[in-house]
Amino acid sequence: MTEITTVKQRFGIIGTSPLLDRALEVALRVAPTDLTVLVTGESGVGKEFFPQVIHAYSARKHNKYIAVNCAAIPEGTIDSELFGHEKGAFTGAVEARKGYFEEADGGTIFLDEVAELPHSTQARLLRVLQTGEFIRVGSSKVQKTNVRVVAATNVNLPEAISAGRFREDLYYRLATVPITVPALRERPDDIPLLFRKFAADVAVQYRMPAVTLDDAARDMLKSYYWRGNIRQLKNVAEQISAIEQVRVITPEVLAKYLPPQEGTSTMAAAGAPRMDDQTMSTERELLYKVLFDLRADINDLKRMMAELLRNGGVAASEPVRDIRALLPTTTPGRYVPAVQTPGAYGHQVAPGYGPTAGQPCGPSTGQPCGPTVGTADVQPSAPIYAESEEVTDEPPREKTKADMQREQIIRALKHNNGRRREAAAELFMSERTLYRKIKELGIEDV
Repeated sequence: MTEITTVKQRFGIIGTSPLLDRALEVALRVAPTDLTVLVTGESGVGKEFFPQVIHAYSARKHNKYIAVNCAAIPEGTIDSELFGHEKGAFTGAVEARKGYFEEADGGTIFLDEVAELPHSTQARLLRVLQTGEFIRVGSSKVQKTNVRVVAATNVNLPEAISAGRFREDLYYRLATVPITVPALRERPDDIPLLFRKFAADVAVQYRMPAVTLDDAARDMLKSYYWRGNIRQLKNVAEQISAIEQVRVITPEVLAKYLPPQEGTSTMAAAGAPRMDDQTMSTERELLYKVLFDLRADINDLKRMMAELLRNGGVAASEPVRDIRALLPTTTPGRYVPAVQTPGAYGHQVAPGYGPTAGQPCGPSTGQPCGPTVGTADVQPSAPIYAESEEVTDEPPREKTKADMQREQIIRALKHNNGRRREAAAELFMSERTLYRKIKELGIEDV
């Protein structure tokens, strides 16, 4: 029995693919060393087994093995979780606490989803990998640790580096020994074996006969793309075992549990938007443009109302006969007639009409305008509208997406009195994402 076969039996790894055997062989060869290992592969391929194999066959196997999901820890607390903190370092730190690197001293630490680490934590991790030194949050004392680091990610790290989301120096420090776990579609002969294993587990657990596949259904499984890889295959096997009454599965039955999907890689390409993302981005830009135009219209309406109030107002019972008097103009010296309403001091007439009804007056005719006959002894009130002033407003600067996000975050923080957890819930985002957005947009404490 070969060593690879022994490893498969010990850790429950199923498959005879040469790609899988090669990945296990690399893990066994690097295990006796203290070199840093980076395990890459799509989501659901079983990357978590490889750090366990490396630790079990290393000299550190009798010490601690700690697995950390970096994506599940909020950005504001991940430094404390990894490197520890001192008492009083932040609100709620009622006592000093060891971090994972301190707890795993002498053992192995597995950093799953390492690409999700924020930049500040990436810098701290780089120092640990280079010198073995770290500093607790809220402390100035440098501490040493002797820990073996195995990292894993489903993100295409070279593309993440190009997009500025991952440090290049940290990538080369982590990828001392890279291990690539093959996707399920790259090992089609292993698919029926895995399906049989999952179906047998369900049958034993729930005391029912195990389902089997006919030849056509087996070929259908092999040709399917399996975007979710082994995790998706397990779900399909469990669904069929629990729902279907027949125990021999045909392609017609199997097709009901295999959603149609395009044959594209699920390897996350950080910074490289998919077609759906591009479409959504275009729609967002169009929506922003409509909102900006609407805002400009509202500003014009506000200026019109301010002009109306500044000139004395118009009675609600008197309709405005010339709306152009309310609109700004860019023509110098243009005379715009407007409507006057009866005031407290007697009847008045609109500019443009003289003492005799129907006689035009004003600057265009050279005739003065005055009060109506019979009201000469009454002091007329100031005209409601005079010549329109020249209004030359500069077009409003179009806001960027970052400006809109900054306003929304500031508004939510003010509404919740600076409480970031409540603000994140109001913005429908995680608290970690809110921390990152505040840092990226340069928002000061509100």
